[in-house]
Amino acid sequence: MVRYLIFGILLVVFLIALVFASVNSDPVTLNLAFAEVETTTSLAMLSFFAAGWLFGMLCIAFFLLKMASERRQLRRSLRLAEAEVTSLRRMPMHDAH
Repeated sequence: MVRYLIFGILLVVFLIALVFASVNSDPVTLNLAFAEVETTTSLAMLSFFAAGWLFGMLCIAFFLLKMASERRQLRRSLRLAEAEVTSLRRMPMHDAH
């Protein structure tokens, strides 16, 4: 059931993209400061959308790497604290008298 739902959503997105591309087929000139490119409006928008998506994934990857590093550090600290608690529990109790 979930596969059909995902397939249906992807089909709708593809159809919307197809309609968007056919409606926005006008040529546009992009001045990129080092080059001038002429392309269709839909291809330009798709390219910038893809570049933004890739940039977002790159930012998320750096965030996830940072979180994984912090997680390793916290696990190491937890192991040390548990070892200290274990060693304190094994020590004999002495009265204050």
